[in-house]
Amino acid sequence: MTRRKPLRPPRVRRPARPAAGEPLEWALAACSDRKAVDGVVLDLRKLSDATDYFVVVSGTSDTHVRAIAEGVLEALRERGVRAHHIEGLASGRWVLLDFVDFVVHVFHPALREFYQLEGLWGDAPQRPAAAGEVSP
Repeated sequence: MTRRKPLRPPRVRRPARPAAGEPLEWALAACSDRKAVDGVVLDLRKLSDATDYFVVVSGTSDTHVRAIAEGVLEALRERGVRAHHIEGLASGRWVLLDFVDFVVHVFHPALREFYQLEGLWGDAPQRPAAAGEVSP
């Protein structure tokens, strides 16, 4: 009588992890596609261990803020990247999308002016939030 080897289930390959800056670029492109205004990227790599970048953009209304945030979530979800944490999507005044390596803040203009994240993180290098310019 010969011994049979037990059958192992086939190995499941995980999708390749995106390159360092790709998800951030995808988020910036999604913001642009949804006509976000006054976008800026704050480079926090030398200032904080919490995240590498803040993306700060504005919408023109509560509905526009929600549409921008949903567009970012959808664009990244299609590429296998899911948000770690989401806040404020229902209200549409300030939506926070935490992707661990970067955080997207989508503001209603009045709240953006009130909280002034760019001033709070004034030591961080800033650049306009245009896709295609992130250096990992």
